[in-house]
Amino acid sequence: MDLTEKLNKKEARIGIIGLGYVGLPLAADFANAGFFVLGIDKDAQKIEMLEKGENYIDDVDDRKLKKVIENGKLVPTTEYDRVGELDALFICVPTPFNRNKEPDVSYIIDATNGIKPNLRKGQVIVLKSTTFPETTEKVVQPLLEETGLKAGKDFYLAFSPERIDPGRRDFNTENTPIVLGGVTPQCTEMARAVIGQVTKNIHVVSSPKAAEMTKLLENIFRSVNIALVNELATLCDRMGNIDMWEVIDAAATKPFGFMPFYPGPGIGGHCILVDPYYLSWKAREYDFHTNFIELAAETNESMPYYVYGLIVHALSEHGVPLTNAKVLLLGAAFKKNVNDIRNSPALKLFEILEKKGMNHVMYNDSYVPELTLNGKTHRSLTLTPDLLGLVDCVVIATDHTDYDYDFIVKHAKLVIDTRNATKHVKNGREKIVRLGSGRVLGDGR
Repeated sequence: MDLTEKLNKKEARIGIIGLGYVGLPLAADFANAGFFVLGIDKDAQKIEMLEKGENYIDDVDDRKLKKVIENGKLVPTTEYDRVGELDALFICVPTPFNRNKEPDVSYIIDATNGIKPNLRKGQVIVLKSTTFPETTEKVVQPLLEETGLKAGKDFYLAFSPERIDPGRRDFNTENTPIVLGGVTPQCTEMARAVIGQVTKNIHVVSSPKAAEMTKLLENIFRSVNIALVNELATLCDRMGNIDMWEVIDAAATKPFGFMPFYPGPGIGGHCILVDPYYLSWKAREYDFHTNFIELAAETNESMPYYVYGLIVHALSEHGVPLTNAKVLLLGAAFKKNVNDIRNSPALKLFEILEKKGMNHVMYNDSYVPELTLNGKTHRSLTLTPDLLGLVDCVVIATDHTDYDYDFIVKHAKLVIDTRNATKHVKNGREKIVRLGSGRVLGDGR
């Protein structure tokens, strides 16, 4: 039975390597579509949770996940020994950078090496991990072809970048268009047949490297535009009497040629922070320097330090010595209404405050009950009037919608708002310092 027939009969067997923010939703979607899915992850704790039917990704429906686990449609494991049984495999592993901002594709290499001993003819391999152009063809393909099997002839290899926006409910695997590029036209068609079982809108490009560059463009576009408004926000604060948030809202009334982006304490998550460095690293191989892109990344990474400066200035205005200051960070996740703390600017700010000698830094985040920074465990404190009144400064680092900002401002002595979360608060505005507002402390804006 060929793969097309297996897919039509729901008898194709799917493998997902990496059960994180990309892999677990994809595994659940294939399992809910009626396919057997083998989910592979080296994190034994994740596997143990899944075996119990427990979910750790907000974007996955708890009941649907538990159902496919219980009926055996999704089988989690830490081992690669069943790879030979599978008809298609998706590599959804992390692609971080190291301390020197150089790409770390070791997870991709490990996953590929896990597939290699059991690679067989007719299998479809799709890399989904965000990476630099030519990873599919110059890293994954050579490793798999060490088996003697050839891509496009014996097995089918393609790249199709993930498009996940944690916390969003309006877009999912089924209704989000995706990009796909195969090593050969046949690779593309075979991968499209598999992916088409859970995603209907597939945009085909000429090669894996075109698909890899597409993903980088999507995220670098956001990085550059966020850097622009971050820089202008700091300029508004320097100039005074210009509110960057008001300016953005005004510009957004233009029905063409403008898309609103907003300033903040920095950028986080996996892709937007990491991708510029993946591309700049690859560009140097061609004696090319992505100065514009790197400058934007530097601007965004400087924002937690800028917020630190706002905190220092505000505390000084209140006559509070830094070493004695009690600071409460609201939010640890990198964006609102998610539990994802990867590269979170809130955590960077936490680290900066402690490194600069602040001995009483605390946090609250209902989505992140506990976190570890530099080997030290911190727990989210309950937000009470007493806690808000005790601390010298409350810093809104993540604008979760479950925060009652009127309540927070009412009971706090001082609020540093990095997200414009207090824009609708009417009482106590003299306590608020907003990033990019162009206003000095205590003027009521």
